[in-house]
Amino acid sequence: MTYTTDTDHRGDTDTADTDHRGDAHTADTHHRGDAGISGPSAVGHVVSTGRGAAADGADPLWGRLRLVEERVRHAVAARRAADPDPDDPYRGQYLTPEAVERILDEPGVLAVPGYEPPPPPPGSALGALAARFGLSPLDTDLLLVALAPDLDARFERLYGYLNDDLTRRRPTVGLALELCGLPSASAARFRLSPGAPLVAGGLVEVTEPHRPPLSRALTVPDRVTAHLLGGTEPDARLAGALGETGDDPTADADEVGRAASAARSGTGLVHLLDRGGDAPGLAVAALRTAGLPSLVLDAAAVTRRPGDVPALARVAALEARLTGAGVVLGPLEALPAEPAEQARTLREFCAALRGTPLFTHGRAGWDPAWAADTPVVLPVAPPSPARQAARWRHALTLAGAGDRVHGDADVLARAVAAHRLDGGQLRRAAEAAVRGAALADRPLCPDDLRSAVRAQNGAGLARLARRVEPGVGWDDLVLPPQVHRRLRELAVRARHREQVLGQWRMRPGGGRGRGVIALFAGESGTGKTMSAEVVAADLGMDLYVVDLSTVVDKYVGETEKNLERIFTEASAVNAVLLFDEADAIFGKRSEVKDAHDRHANIESAYLLQRMESFDGIAVLTTNLRANLDEAFTRRLDVVAEFPVPDAAHRLALWERCLGDRLPRAADLDLRFCADRFELAGGSIRACAVTAAYLAAESGEPLTMRQLVSAVVQEYRKLGRLVLESEFGPWTRELLTES
Repeated sequence: MTYTTDTDHRGDTDTADTDHRGDAHTADTHHRGDAGISGPSAVGHVVSTGRGAAADGADPLWGRLRLVEERVRHAVAARRAADPDPDDPYRGQYLTPEAVERILDEPGVLAVPGYEPPPPPPGSALGALAARFGLSPLDTDLLLVALAPDLDARFERLYGYLNDDLTRRRPTVGLALELCGLPSASAARFRLSPGAPLVAGGLVEVTEPHRPPLSRALTVPDRVTAHLLGGTEPDARLAGALGETGDDPTADADEVGRAASAARSGTGLVHLLDRGGDAPGLAVAALRTAGLPSLVLDAAAVTRRPGDVPALARVAALEARLTGAGVVLGPLEALPAEPAEQARTLREFCAALRGTPLFTHGRAGWDPAWAADTPVVLPVAPPSPARQAARWRHALTLAGAGDRVHGDADVLARAVAAHRLDGGQLRRAAEAAVRGAALADRPLCPDDLRSAVRAQNGAGLARLARRVEPGVGWDDLVLPPQVHRRLRELAVRARHREQVLGQWRMRPGGGRGRGVIALFAGESGTGKTMSAEVVAADLGMDLYVVDLSTVVDKYVGETEKNLERIFTEASAVNAVLLFDEADAIFGKRSEVKDAHDRHANIESAYLLQRMESFDGIAVLTTNLRANLDEAFTRRLDVVAEFPVPDAAHRLALWERCLGDRLPRAADLDLRFCADRFELAGGSIRACAVTAAYLAAESGEPLTMRQLVSAVVQEYRKLGRLVLESEFGPWTRELLTES
């Protein structure tokens, strides 16, 4: 079918000819008695050569557009009939005195025949749009008048002619009313006011606010035009603000049902209180259950565009209503930290999306200042171990793991059971793990999953603490069995905390978090920091060492603020947080004698409260356990005492630190070193490194003389005397050399 206009009342197929003029793109009709338009339409040709006239329900749009063209035809004919010189090439660029008189004498509106077009079918794009935006038949006509130049370029020239201005090729408010057969002074003009469905919904934009109301031009956003033509790409103005959350296929059916019912009730505003679960995945699953697609907005991206928030909210509302989608916005903690700015941002979105299902999610509760409406608040609990394993199986299947899964997928899931991941992080981790295994051309193993999960950590905590990627394991530790058991217990608590503290509620009430906190106490060099690194490696996590220089501040209250930032970031990443020399900030409270004591006690009291609500994994190390406040002990889950190693452990440490790559001379007697030199593991490691440098300089295997020389250097560094009872036959020779 070719889109044409019936011209039986004329003997030719007159077109909008612009011959003989190089500067005027008007609807010139030389040698004709009217301003008729005929011939194939460019847009109609697209329809006829595409998927058929009724493809995708687009036919009603073109049928209504033909009616708009007929009305334009009548308007042009009426205008030409009243124009004494319709073929003037400079028409629209000046007014003659006769034209002024004619304007003063003409009625308020040209007589354009009215018509009553049938409503568009509900299943068509135009019908669905009218239903979603609450458009009346007049609103639909006004929209099509404004839309016509975007579908057929001839309307630009025709509108320029009807506007009596060659440069104004869009319909004005007055012209749109005229083409609908309505007088400019009628109440219908308010169908294009800011609060009317067309303008408030974003379907039509009234531009040129400096002009009188009837002379303002009407435009239709590109996204609306694309939607009516079958386009599905989101509005380009949302670029960078869209998230990629998928629904959680393992979400509890009851939770999904409650969320879907909440989205369908009242204003459709639902706040998901994230308690460690997959809140955005639950929101998408609830919308899918309600039969709605999802429009996911990244709150962090919205924050990066503070000046565009009102416009962004309107565009998001337009996109959601065009597609019939619900909106998911979060996490709310990514919004501006300033309360007033945060409230302003949320008020803009809640107001623009009122009546559209809107899910917000975040770790904080809902503030009434954020919106005029009160949301339905639903907590989102962490997934059970069985659900977490199901999530991993699903994500690995989507990532194309296939035959690359080494053993049961549940075994892989248990390897990262201590990690808290939302749906997007879990999906990206699964994809990264599968790619890593494919590049190495081997089956997927737990180490692939651990590395991929660590890569999901953000850089927020790295700005506040030093990141250490674990490079040691349980075999590298030389510790008494009871210390080993305490470290294993810490790993077990971290791995099963969601089941014990979440499902079984073994730490209820009081705002208590689900964190695991351990204290490693012992002399310097006994392996406390290395043990924390081993635990982090066993859990597949990074270790973040808190730098006290970035925490302690001389100004009152600043230390607490720095610690709060660290605790907040640590809760959001999958990592082990290490407070080395913790007694510097976790010291005892004392009797208040002056302002300094009072503020020091406030700092300790803050830490006691914050540790109670901490959700992460933290290790405190100290050389002086007696300096810690006793109130901290009650809040500790694991306490490990690191003793100075005995002779047997020192021998194992010498063997471990020297390794199997360093060449050894025949006279090397490590048993002598272990029995005579009472050194901690850190000092033994320092001696081994110094001896290795001496051996490298000599170009020979490591000798006993070089090793004992390294021990002498370590003794002097520690301020210890070199006694013959310890060094035996090496004493006199080494002292002579030094």
